[in-house]
Amino acid sequence: MKKLSLWVSVIIIALSVNACKNNKHDSVSKADSLNKVKDTTKSLSIAVDRVDAEFTVKAANGGMAEVELGKIAQQKGMSKQVKNFGAMMVTDHSKINDFIRALAVTKNISIPKAPGAEEQKVIRKLSGKSGRDFDKAYINDMIYDHKADIKLFETASKKCLDPDVKSFAVKTLPVLQEHLDAINAIKDSME
Repeated sequence: MKKLSLWVSVIIIALSVNACKNNKHDSVSKADSLNKVKDTTKSLSIAVDRVDAEFTVKAANGGMAEVELGKIAQQKGMSKQVKNFGAMMVTDHSKINDFIRALAVTKNISIPKAPGAEEQKVIRKLSGKSGRDFDKAYINDMIYDHKADIKLFETASKKCLDPDVKSFAVKTLPVLQEHLDAINAIKDSME
Protein backbone atom coordinates (compact mmCIF):
# COMPACT_ATOMS: atom_id res chain seq x y z
CA MET A 1 0.00 0.00 0.00
CA LYS A 2 2.86 2.39 0.83
CA LYS A 3 4.49 1.60 -2.54
CA LEU A 4 1.25 2.38 -4.36
CA SER A 5 0.90 5.71 -2.54
CA LEU A 6 4.52 6.53 -3.31
CA TRP A 7 4.07 5.72 -7.01
CA VAL A 8 0.89 7.77 -7.18
CA SER A 9 2.71 10.72 -5.59
CA VAL A 10 5.61 10.37 -8.01
CA ILE A 11 3.22 10.26 -11.00
CA ILE A 12 1.33 13.33 -9.81
CA ILE A 13 4.56 15.27 -9.22
CA ALA A 14 5.90 14.22 -12.63
CA LEU A 15 2.71 15.29 -14.35
CA SER A 16 2.72 18.60 -12.49
CA VAL A 17 6.35 19.31 -13.38
CA ASN A 18 5.74 18.37 -17.00
CA ALA A 19 2.65 20.60 -17.15
CA CYS A 20 4.66 23.51 -15.74
CA LYS A 21 7.34 23.06 -18.42
CA ASN A 22 4.79 23.02 -21.22
CA ASN A 23 3.60 26.59 -21.87
CA LYS A 24 0.72 25.33 -24.01
CA HIS A 25 -1.06 24.14 -20.86
CA ASP A 26 -3.02 26.78 -19.06
CA SER A 27 -4.34 26.57 -15.52
CA VAL A 28 -7.65 25.07 -16.67
CA SER A 29 -5.91 22.25 -18.52
CA LYS A 30 -3.69 21.62 -15.51
CA ALA A 31 -6.71 21.35 -13.21
CA ASP A 32 -8.50 19.01 -15.61
CA SER A 33 -5.36 16.86 -15.91
CA LEU A 34 -4.97 16.60 -12.15
CA ASN A 35 -8.62 15.65 -11.79
CA LYS A 36 -8.24 12.92 -14.43
CA VAL A 37 -5.28 11.48 -12.52
CA LYS A 38 -7.30 11.52 -9.33
CA ASP A 39 -10.23 9.94 -11.14
CA THR A 40 -8.17 6.95 -12.30
CA THR A 41 -6.18 6.40 -9.11
CA LYS A 42 -7.60 4.06 -6.49
CA SER A 43 -5.76 5.45 -3.46
CA LEU A 44 -6.41 9.13 -4.29
CA SER A 45 -9.87 8.84 -5.78
CA ILE A 46 -11.74 12.00 -6.54
CA ALA A 47 -14.70 12.56 -4.27
CA VAL A 48 -17.07 13.36 -7.16
CA ASP A 49 -17.84 12.17 -10.67
CA ARG A 50 -15.69 13.46 -13.55
CA VAL A 51 -18.63 15.47 -14.96
CA ASP A 52 -19.01 17.21 -11.59
CA ALA A 53 -15.27 17.96 -11.46
CA GLU A 54 -15.26 19.34 -15.02
CA PHE A 55 -18.21 21.59 -14.19
CA THR A 56 -16.45 22.84 -11.06
CA VAL A 57 -13.29 23.64 -13.05
CA LYS A 58 -15.31 25.53 -15.70
CA ALA A 59 -17.27 27.42 -13.04
CA ALA A 60 -14.08 28.42 -11.21
CA ASN A 61 -12.42 29.50 -14.45
CA GLY A 62 -15.40 31.60 -15.52
CA GLY A 63 -15.80 33.13 -12.09
CA MET A 64 -12.18 34.26 -11.93
CA ALA A 65 -12.46 35.79 -15.38
CA GLU A 66 -15.64 37.66 -14.36
CA VAL A 67 -13.83 39.19 -11.39
CA GLU A 68 -10.86 40.28 -13.51
CA LEU A 69 -13.10 41.74 -16.20
CA GLY A 70 -15.22 43.46 -13.56
CA LYS A 71 -12.13 45.18 -12.18
CA ILE A 72 -11.21 46.33 -15.67
CA ALA A 73 -14.76 47.63 -16.22
CA GLN A 74 -14.53 49.67 -13.03
CA GLN A 75 -11.32 51.29 -14.32
CA LYS A 76 -11.97 51.61 -18.05
CA GLY A 77 -15.74 51.82 -18.28
CA MET A 78 -17.02 55.09 -19.65
CA SER A 79 -20.61 54.85 -18.42
CA LYS A 80 -21.56 54.72 -14.77
CA GLN A 81 -23.79 51.71 -15.56
CA VAL A 82 -20.84 49.71 -16.90
CA LYS A 83 -18.69 50.68 -13.91
CA ASN A 84 -21.48 49.65 -11.51
CA PHE A 85 -22.02 46.38 -13.35
CA GLY A 86 -18.28 45.70 -13.12
CA ALA A 87 -18.44 46.30 -9.36
CA MET A 88 -21.36 43.88 -9.10
CA MET A 89 -19.34 41.26 -11.01
CA VAL A 90 -16.41 41.64 -8.63
CA THR A 91 -18.63 41.38 -5.54
CA ASP A 92 -20.92 38.56 -6.68
CA HIS A 93 -18.32 36.43 -8.44
CA SER A 94 -15.82 36.83 -5.60
CA LYS A 95 -18.43 35.29 -3.28
CA ILE A 96 -19.16 32.55 -5.80
CA ASN A 97 -15.43 31.90 -6.25
CA ASP A 98 -14.96 31.60 -2.48
CA PHE A 99 -17.72 29.00 -2.41
CA ILE A 100 -16.21 27.12 -5.38
CA ARG A 101 -12.80 27.00 -3.67
CA ALA A 102 -14.34 25.62 -0.48
CA LEU A 103 -16.39 23.09 -2.46
CA ALA A 104 -13.32 22.01 -4.43
CA VAL A 105 -11.33 21.43 -1.24
CA THR A 106 -14.16 19.44 0.30
CA LYS A 107 -14.60 17.30 -2.82
CA ASN A 108 -10.87 16.94 -3.63
CA ILE A 109 -11.23 18.74 -6.97
CA SER A 110 -8.28 20.61 -8.44
CA ILE A 111 -9.35 23.98 -9.82
CA PRO A 112 -7.37 26.55 -11.82
CA LYS A 113 -5.41 29.20 -9.97
CA ALA A 114 -5.97 31.81 -12.69
CA PRO A 115 -8.29 32.29 -15.65
CA GLY A 116 -7.55 30.00 -18.59
CA ALA A 117 -5.94 30.88 -21.90
CA GLU A 118 -9.20 31.79 -23.66
CA GLU A 119 -10.27 34.04 -20.81
CA GLN A 120 -6.81 35.64 -20.76
CA LYS A 121 -7.26 36.55 -24.44
CA VAL A 122 -10.55 38.29 -23.63
CA ILE A 123 -8.96 40.08 -20.67
CA ARG A 124 -6.08 41.31 -22.86
CA LYS A 125 -8.45 42.34 -25.65
CA LEU A 126 -10.71 44.34 -23.33
CA SER A 127 -7.73 45.84 -21.49
CA GLY A 128 -6.63 47.38 -24.78
CA LYS A 129 -9.91 49.21 -25.30
CA SER A 130 -11.21 52.43 -23.77
CA GLY A 131 -14.23 54.71 -23.77
CA ARG A 132 -17.31 53.69 -25.70
CA ASP A 133 -15.36 50.94 -27.48
CA PHE A 134 -14.63 49.35 -24.12
CA ASP A 135 -18.23 49.68 -22.92
CA LYS A 136 -19.63 48.09 -26.08
CA ALA A 137 -17.10 45.22 -26.10
CA TYR A 138 -17.54 44.56 -22.38
CA ILE A 139 -21.34 44.56 -22.63
CA ASN A 140 -21.27 42.16 -25.58
CA ASP A 141 -18.80 39.88 -23.82
CA MET A 142 -20.87 39.84 -20.64
CA ILE A 143 -24.05 38.97 -22.55
CA TYR A 144 -22.31 36.17 -24.43
CA ASP A 145 -20.55 34.90 -21.31
CA HIS A 146 -23.62 34.91 -19.09
CA LYS A 147 -25.71 33.08 -21.70
CA ALA A 148 -23.00 30.41 -21.85
CA ASP A 149 -22.74 30.32 -18.03
CA ILE A 150 -26.49 29.87 -17.65
CA LYS A 151 -26.43 26.97 -20.12
CA LEU A 152 -23.48 25.41 -18.24
CA PHE A 153 -25.17 25.77 -14.85
CA GLU A 154 -28.53 24.49 -16.15
CA THR A 155 -26.82 21.39 -17.51
CA ALA A 156 -24.95 20.91 -14.22
CA SER A 157 -28.16 21.31 -12.21
CA LYS A 158 -29.59 18.36 -14.16
CA LYS A 159 -26.53 16.14 -14.74
CA CYS A 160 -24.22 16.54 -11.75
CA LEU A 161 -24.39 13.60 -9.38
CA ASP A 162 -22.89 15.06 -6.22
CA PRO A 163 -25.66 16.77 -4.21
CA ASP A 164 -23.39 19.63 -3.07
CA VAL A 165 -22.15 20.37 -6.58
CA LYS A 166 -25.69 20.14 -7.94
CA SER A 167 -26.99 22.42 -5.17
CA PHE A 168 -24.27 24.98 -5.97
CA ALA A 169 -25.36 24.99 -9.63
CA VAL A 170 -29.02 25.37 -8.74
CA LYS A 171 -28.42 28.17 -6.21
CA THR A 172 -26.11 30.10 -8.56
CA LEU A 173 -28.44 30.06 -11.57
CA PRO A 174 -30.68 32.93 -10.34
CA VAL A 175 -27.62 35.12 -9.74
CA LEU A 176 -26.37 34.49 -13.27
CA GLN A 177 -29.81 35.22 -14.69
CA GLU A 178 -29.91 38.45 -12.69
CA HIS A 179 -26.54 39.41 -14.19
CA LEU A 180 -27.77 38.64 -17.72
CA ASP A 181 -30.93 40.69 -17.18
CA ALA A 182 -28.89 43.60 -15.82
CA ILE A 183 -26.38 43.65 -18.68
CA ASN A 184 -29.17 43.35 -21.26
CA ALA A 185 -30.89 46.35 -19.65
CA ILE A 186 -27.65 48.32 -19.85
CA LYS A 187 -27.25 47.42 -23.52
CA ASP A 188 -30.87 48.46 -24.25
CA SER A 189 -30.40 51.79 -22.46
CA MET A 190 -27.28 52.60 -24.50
CA GLU A 191 -28.76 51.95 -27.94
